[in-house]
Amino acid sequence: MEKILVSACLVGRPVRYNGSAKLVEHPRLAQWRQEGRLVAICPELTAGFSVPRPPAEISNARDGQAVLAGKGQVSEATGADVTSLYVAGAEAALATARAHACRFALLMDGSPSCGSGFIYDGSFLGRKHVGAGVTTALLRENGIEVFAETEIDVLHARLAERA
Repeated sequence: MEKILVSACLVGRPVRYNGSAKLVEHPRLAQWRQEGRLVAICPELTAGFSVPRPPAEISNARDGQAVLAGKGQVSEATGADVTSLYVAGAEAALATARAHACRFALLMDGSPSCGSGFIYDGSFLGRKHVGAGVTTALLRENGIEVFAETEIDVLHARLAERA
């Protein structure tokens, strides 16, 4: 049975920067949980961040690929550079995915770690742009397909293709 790496916040764990969860109620997600297919992780917590913590964004409208290439920075709203922790969290997520043979991930869009379709531009003004977070970029570089929480049915179809 194919395991799926999933953002811990999407399965109800209060790990987001503000201490909340982003629980997704979807029949397929509930089924996968019941089948024991979900491998939950929060890259930020794995890297050593606390809850709550200051919000962070990838600076200068860059993305996770730029961060991994050493050409981008993740900054907290306080101005602190937390790039190395975001890279460490991405590496931990990749190690977890490999340990469980996950070829698919369901991650929370918008996050500087887990965003897959959009992320925030680094201005802390709520402006979004197309791009991927650091964890998503690293997973994709290593052949793991990443889906946003709004793409559960698309992920289900990909799983069915592989069955």
